[in-house]
Amino acid sequence: MQIEKVTIADAEELLEIYAPYVKDTAISFEYKIPSLEEFKERIHHVSSKFPYIKAVEDGRILGYAYAGEFKGREAYNWSVETTIYLRKDARGKGIGRVLYTALEESLKSMGILNMNACIAFPSQEDPHLGKDSYYFHKKIGFELVGTFHNSGYKFHTWYDMIWMEKMIGAHKSDQENVRYGEWEI
Repeated sequence: MQIEKVTIADAEELLEIYAPYVKDTAISFEYKIPSLEEFKERIHHVSSKFPYIKAVEDGRILGYAYAGEFKGREAYNWSVETTIYLRKDARGKGIGRVLYTALEESLKSMGILNMNACIAFPSQEDPHLGKDSYYFHKKIGFELVGTFHNSGYKFHTWYDMIWMEKMIGAHKSDQENVRYGEWEI
């Protein structure tokens, strides 16, 4: 398995991975699968500043991860929100850990200090959402920092949102600027 940069040419295969999360789960709070053109634009927008990477084996993309802007104010520049999606048949094989490790190293190289994950969380047993994402993030060093109750509505159910964070760099009083677009894998 190789970790590579995502390109616009990957959009169709990434959208194929993402679509079941929209259709069948509350992991994504989108109601409609984005068009291929919209998905290409998302890739272009994110990858112009932040890491957007994929796990590839035998020419097939198994999953992808990326970071995006945490908030739109300059004081938040050192924080990102992270996202990861895997093919259903690729889950439980350590691919997520490999992707997030590469993502973390890429983020460190550009001066990011805080990784944040916004995760849908069920308040009770649910056919559209489990707690796997919470346990995955906890296992790789994220800590729970807050819960927003009944924040997302999908499949006639209200879901909580939890925020988890992982500090990946030293916070200094004379912090260097983030080097957007300057990331490697």
